[in-house]
Amino acid sequence: MSDDPALTSPPGTVRLRLDLAYDGTAFAGWARQPALRSVQGVLEDALATVLRSAHRGEALPRVTVAGRTDAGVHARGQVAHVDVVAEALAATPGRSDREPTDALLTRLAGVLPADVVVHRVSPAPAGFDARFSALRRRYTYRVCDDPGRRDPLTRSHVLWHRHPLDVWSMDAAARALLGRHDFASFCKQREGATTIRTLEELTWTRPTDGADAGLVVAHVQADAFCHSMVRALVGASLAVGEGRRGVGWPAQVLAGGRRDPAGAVVAAHGLTLEQVTYPPDAELAARAEQTRARRAADDVHPLDVPVEG
Repeated sequence: MSDDPALTSPPGTVRLRLDLAYDGTAFAGWARQPALRSVQGVLEDALATVLRSAHRGEALPRVTVAGRTDAGVHARGQVAHVDVVAEALAATPGRSDREPTDALLTRLAGVLPADVVVHRVSPAPAGFDARFSALRRRYTYRVCDDPGRRDPLTRSHVLWHRHPLDVWSMDAAARALLGRHDFASFCKQREGATTIRTLEELTWTRPTDGADAGLVVAHVQADAFCHSMVRALVGASLAVGEGRRGVGWPAQVLAGGRRDPAGAVVAAHGLTLEQVTYPPDAELAARAEQTRARRAADDVHPLDVPVEG
C-alpha cells in the first residue's frame, strides 16, 4: 500500500466513497464558493449536520470529487470521497443495528435538497482517491435542432439549436481530435495547470429510439478534462454541423494552440457527467500516484509530451 498521506485517511477517521447525482441548474458549480450555492457546499453541510460535526467540535467534512463541474452542469455518475471521524460514523445508526454507512445514506437523504441525491455510501478501498485514482470520465451533451421535437420539459438539460445540424460531418470532424494532445485551444487556461489530456471518445449521433430519440447527442470520454473543454469541443462541432466551418477545421484549431471565436463555448445545461471509471481495488493507489506524477510532468514539460493522431 502507498505511503502517500493523500491516499489514506488521517488517524481516527474512515474514508468513504460517495456515489451521487445532481441537477446543476440552481448551483454555481461543484466547488464551494462564498455566498453562492454549490454542490460541494450543500453536500459538506449535510454531512456536518448528520455527523453532528459542530456539536462534537470537529471540522467541517471536506469532500474530494472525481470531476469538478461548472455552473449548470449536471451529473448522474459523480463520485467523491470524504474522511469522517470514525466515532461520528459509528454513532449514525443510533440505537438501531443498521450498518453505519446505510444509516448515513438514509440520514443524508433526509437533509439534502431534492436536486442532490447520494445513491451509495461505502467504505473506500485502500488507496482510493476519487480524483486521482480515476481512469476516465464520460460525459454526454444533448442538443435539439428540430422545432417539432423541442420539449419545454427538458429545457434544463437539452440545448436548443436554431439551425439544423449535419451529424455525419460533426462526427467525422471529431475523429481527428482523438488521442493525447495539448487541448489549450479548447480549454480555459488556469495558471500552473496542464491542458494535456487523452481524448478517448468524441462521437456524435442522432438516436432513433429511447429517451434521446431525435436529439443530437455527443458522447465524450477522456482520462480527465480541463476547464470548459467539453463545451468548447461541442461548440466547434456545432460550427461544423451548421456549415460555418469545414470538417477539418476543429483539427486546425487544435494544432493552432489557441481559441478561435468561431467555436464558442456552449451553454452548460446540455452537459451531464454520466460515469467515472476506476481500476480494480488493488490498483487504486498505483493509479493515483501515476496520475499525480504525470500531471506534474505535464506541468513542467508540456511540450515534451508525445502527441498522437
